Amino acid sequence: MSHTAHIPSHRKPRRSASKVALRAGVAGGVLSTIAVAGAAGPANAEPVTETIEMPTLTSGLAGTVAQSAEATQRVAFNLELNAEENAAATKAAQAAKKARAEAERRAEAKEKAEAAARAKAAEAAARASRTAERTTLATASGSSDSGSGTVAGTAKKATTQATGSAASVIAFAQAQLGDAYVMGSTGPNAWDCSGLVQAAYRQIGVDLPRVSGDQSTAGTQVSLSNLQPGDILYWGGAGSAYHTAIYVGGGEFIGAQNPSSGVVQKSLDWDPPSGAVRVL
Repeated sequence: MSHTAHIPSHRKPRRSASKVALRAGVAGGVLSTIAVAGAAGPANAEPVTETIEMPTLTSGLAGTVAQSAEATQRVAFNLELNAEENAAATKAAQAAKKARAEAERRAEAKEKAEAAARAKAAEAAARASRTAERTTLATASGSSDSGSGTVAGTAKKATTQATGSAASVIAFAQAQLGDAYVMGSTGPNAWDCSGLVQAAYRQIGVDLPRVSGDQSTAGTQVSLSNLQPGDILYWGGAGSAYHTAIYVGGGEFIGAQNPSSGVVQKSLDWDPPSGAVRVL
């Protein structure tokens, strides 16, 4: 027995002769039928020329496309219009906000200016009232007892003794009576001792140093027994003084003393100075 006897063959199985004959007969019959039908038909038959028209969709599609394009343009236009309206509204809101802020700023500035004007007017009225009271008191005291040696009497006497630049210095100092004492202040409503002295002399064109120690050596040293109105009094050593004031005559001086008393006019006996300098 061959060793390949059990291996199946891979070739196509051959068709049987009967199947081939059957298929040939069927094909021949079909061809014969067609031939017979052709022979049986009219000899002069015309070819079929009828054309079947397909429905035309082009015009409808074009209309739909046109409508779609128009709708798209309309949407785009509406979007652009809305964007412009929103931008205009935002710009108007910003302008209104800026205008409101500016109006508020101006109103606040006006209110501050009015408040400052009212305060200044009140201060001027208070100062005028103090000056009137001092004038009335000085006049009354001078009429009743011109030689009594009271503060009012000596103030009146000092005013009459001072002349020229000294009188202007003293008048300025007397106008500040009642003002507050604040360390480091130079007016117009609060002073320290050297700030008041400097301001009184500055308004007649004399530029004094700012601090007491320097003011105590700014002029010619004079004896306390030979004082004249307008002399600068100092407390402490010359060059190291800690306090200064203005001699107004009649044994009186005006100075910004301390926070509790402010600017006052006092007798030399109330607080005897250490020395004096003359600059006029």
